Order: sequence, then C-alpha cells, then structure tokens
Amino acid sequence: MDIEQMQAEHIQHFVKQASTINGSTSSLVNVIVQATSHPSLFAFTEILSVPNLLELQGTEDSKYLDLLQMFAHGTWSQYNSNASKLPQLMPEQVLKLKQLTMLTLAEANKVLPYDVLMHELDVVNVRELEDFLINECMYVGIVRGKLDQQRRFFEVHFAAGRDLRPGQLGNMIHTLSDWLGTSDGLLITIQEKIKWADSMSELDKKHKKENVEMLEEAKNALSLKADIDFRGHGRFAEPGGIMDFGEDRRSKRRRHPMG
Repeated sequence: MDIEQMQAEHIQHFVKQASTINGSTSSLVNVIVQATSHPSLFAFTEILSVPNLLELQGTEDSKYLDLLQMFAHGTWSQYNSNASKLPQLMPEQVLKLKQLTMLTLAEANKVLPYDVLMHELDVVNVRELEDFLINECMYVGIVRGKLDQQRRFFEVHFAAGRDLRPGQLGNMIHTLSDWLGTSDGLLITIQEKIKWADSMSELDKKHKKENVEMLEEAKNALSLKADIDFRGHGRFAEPGGIMDFGEDRRSKRRRHPMG
C-alpha cells in the first residue's frame, strides 16, 4: 500500500471518529492527540474541517485546536515560538512535527545545507541529523534524496506534500496560469519552427529537383554534341571517301606512257 492510500485511510478514520463525538471536549482532545501522534499520518486539514471540533473554541481546550492547526501548516521552530500558548508535546508528536518541518523545507528547496537543517530541526550534530533523515524520513517514505557528507547538504529527489496553507491555493493557481501561458507561447514558437523547417525542406527538395533537371539537360546536351561530332567525322572515314594518291599517280602514268 502506497503512502497516499495509507494517508487517505488514516484521515477517514480520524474524521469519522471526530464526527461521532458530541458534547465531549475531552474526547475531541483525545482524537487530536492521537492524530498528531500517529506515525503514518501527515495531513490534517480534513480533520480540522470536522464541524464538531468547533466545540473546542472558547474552552480551555481550544489550544488543542491551535495545535492541530500547527500540525497542518506549522513547523518545529514555529511551535517553539508559541510553545507557551500550546500544549506540551509528547515524544511522538515532537518527531511528527520535525518530519512535517522537513517536508516544508523540502518543498521550498531541493538542496538543503546541513547547517540549515540542524537549525530548523533543533539537531545538535551531523550524525543525529543523518540518522533522522535516513530512519525517520527516507525509510518512512515521506522523502527521498541523497546525502552529501563531503559538501554537507541533502539533495531532495522527492517529498510528500503537506496540507495547503491559507492562500497557498491561490498562489498555486497563479503559478500554474503563468506556466500555462508560458507553455502556450512555447508551443506557438515550436509550431512556427516546424513550419519554417517544413518550408525549408520543400525549398531544399525543389532546389535538388532543379539541380537534377539541370544535370540531365547538361548530360543530354553533351550526349547530343558527342553524337553530332561522331557522325561528322564518320563521313570522311567511310571506305572510298579517302583519296588514294598512289592509285591516282599510277593511273596518270598509264595514260601518258613515256616516248
């Protein structure tokens, strides 16, 4: 089962669970804690959209709704900046939020320096960072990439997507629209190049045909000239057409004998 299918099943499980709870904020808090601790769940927007969770607003447990929001869109450093307003995290939640932070970083940059990762993930040394990347990200399947120990960076080849942040969908639509416009322009340019290549090909064919015709005409003219020359020389080469001066002299001697 791939990661997307597992995500869908886990999401539906928690959505169904939260949807059946009415009037019990503690049960809703328990659903949020379970969801944010689940080792294979990395998307939370659909759980956030469950109407029953609105029961937490205005209560002392509303901070758990804020925590779920943090897991949907936030990072480890953002949690630390607001830790006094949010519930304390269990170790499973700390790991999950760091994994989500890695996805956010991988979304923005395909080459991540070790120093940046160590700062954002609150990791103290390279060995701990590489263990986290290998065991908690690549092995889990949320990230694929290459560790470059010599140049101290992680090259991202794939990263699972996080929940869309507010306003991010509009930005994506704008980006896609720009890309579509660029693609249309590129397609027109390619079509024009193809037309130009076709026209040049036709001109080349026409030019080759003209050259072949000119060559044939030249061959025919040379052949005709050679034939004429041959026939002209042939008249004087026929038997009897050459004057025999010896025979002529003998005839003269017979007609005029010496006295």
